[in-house]
This record gives sequence, structure tokens and C-alpha cells, in this order.
Amino acid sequence: MENMSYIQAADMHCDTISELFERRKRGEQGNLFSNHCHIDLQKMRKGNYVLQNFALFTHLKRESKPFEYAMELTDVFYEELRPYSEWIKVVRNWQDIERNRREGKMSALLAIEEGGVCCGNLAYLRDFYRLGVRMMTLTWNFPNELGCPNRIYPEGADSEPIWVSDTQNGLTETGIDFVREMERLGMIVDVSHLNDAGIWDVFRYTKKPFVASHSNARAIAGHPRNLTDEMIRALAERGGVAGINFCASFLKDEENGGEPVHSYCRDMVIHMKHMKQVGGIGCIGLGSDFDGITSIVEMSDCSSIGLLADEMSRQGFTLSEIEAVFHGNVLRLYQELL
Repeated sequence: MENMSYIQAADMHCDTISELFERRKRGEQGNLFSNHCHIDLQKMRKGNYVLQNFALFTHLKRESKPFEYAMELTDVFYEELRPYSEWIKVVRNWQDIERNRREGKMSALLAIEEGGVCCGNLAYLRDFYRLGVRMMTLTWNFPNELGCPNRIYPEGADSEPIWVSDTQNGLTETGIDFVREMERLGMIVDVSHLNDAGIWDVFRYTKKPFVASHSNARAIAGHPRNLTDEMIRALAERGGVAGINFCASFLKDEENGGEPVHSYCRDMVIHMKHMKQVGGIGCIGLGSDFDGITSIVEMSDCSSIGLLADEMSRQGFTLSEIEAVFHGNVLRLYQELL
């Protein structure tokens, strides 16, 4: 079997920026060029990355000033990239991506994970766009001004949140205004973490393709963070892309009677095969969630992303299909929307 490590990768989601920021606050060493995270520039080059989305992840329950926290992360993003312009450059449009590819440089696309950082203020959304943000999840795991996740919080201080499919609470009026403004600006709507009702509202109130940057198939693993077959089919018909999430809980329902802890390439490919059958090869991309997951991943870091391509080949995907999933589908979407 041919080794697929030469195939270029474009990943729609990682949490490396916030992970570096939090590690530094704990006094740990590391920067974007070299660290002990899943992703750094040296590992990306070894993994033949053409593009990486870097999310500004903000935890609403830990950060009392989410907008200010996200602005700090934005500063970290730019300061980390600034010394390495010969390796990687920030992209704001398709022409930037093309230029970097011609020059042999990797591309960094800025995203937000948690629409609550905008505090329901469209001016903040536009400010983030001006700062280079080109993709945003409407929620993370908490309700905000825009909508709700597939997670409920029972009354009582000691009550654990429950993962459940919420088909009732759609986007708020502010959320509807946000997705319309995101389309107008050219900021890609990301429905990962959004509840079922909210996802269908995004279909209802938008016209352009959008993404589920790091979500798998619910028919294979029942976690409500994953997409139903109906969602996958509708996303494919819209021209959108879902990025395969490497988190074990979204790949398998249980492991040894408890939460899955091991993420294997073979399970990722099982999701891909199902999504291909439901929506076609064009709706599948990569959304690793590297540096945002605690799973023991078969690919120890992004330098070994070629192992996933090898497994796809082993399970019957053609070279053109592997290239489509690894970068072609995501870049096609960015060419259309950016």
C-alpha cells in the first residue's frame, strides 16, 4: 500500500492558541513554533499542512469578560505568528491562501469557538471580522445570546449537565441577526456545538454554504454533538463541509463500559464512509479538535496526520477521495466564501 504522508492537510479546528495561553499562565514553556501540544509549526510542516484554522476558544463560565478574553487570544495569535512569516501567514481571503501555496507557506485562518464572546453585539462581530476572524461557532457548551447547545443544565448547584438533543430552542432573534450578518460579511457560520433546533434555523435563515467544523456522524456514535443523517444530507446539498473530530467520545459510544478514551484512525474512517454514503465525498473534511481533546489519539500529534490517509486507503478510499477529505473540500468552500 502506498504511503500517503505526502498529501496536504487543511484542518478546520484546533484549540492550540487558547491552550498555549492557559499553559503560559501556569508558568509552562512553549510557543507556536515548538511545544508539547498536538500542534506546532514544526509538526505541521512534517504533517504537510497547507492550512490550519486556529480557534479562539473561550469558556463562558470561567471568563467573566469573554470579549476581553477573546481579544487577548487574538493578540496571542498574531504575536505567535509574527516571527515565523517564512513558515506561515495569516489569511483573510482566498487570494491569500493561493499566494501562500505558491510561496510554499502554510496558511493560518482565525476562527472563534463561542459566539458568546460577541455579547450579542453586532459591532463586536464586525470588529472581530476586521481583526481577521473568518469563521465562528455560534455556541460552545453553554446557552448564550445567540442560541443553545445540545446540553441542558438541570436546576441545582450540584447537578451535572446532560447531553441531550434539543429540538425546541432555536436561534434567538439576535442569533438570526448574527448569521445574516456573518453571511453578508463573509464570515463562515460554524454549527458545531449548536443544538439541533439551532442548526435547522441556520439552514432556514441562511443561503450560503456553512460548516460543522468538528462534528461526526450521530448514526455511528450517538453523541448529540454529532450530526444526524438528515443534517449531513442537507449540509451536503447546501455545499457545506463537516470536519471529522478526533475526540474519542464522538467516534465511539463507549469503551470498556465507560467514556471512550482512545481515538483510532479506523473509527474516524468509519464515520467518513457513513458520511460519504449519506452526503457524498464532498461534504467531508478534517476538524481534528487537536489541543481541545483529552483522548489518546493514534496520531500522537499533527505530524502523524498521514496515518489517517493511510487508513482511508486501507479501507478503500481512492487517492482523489483522500485528497478531497484532507484539503480539497475545505479549500473549495473557502474559495467560494472567502
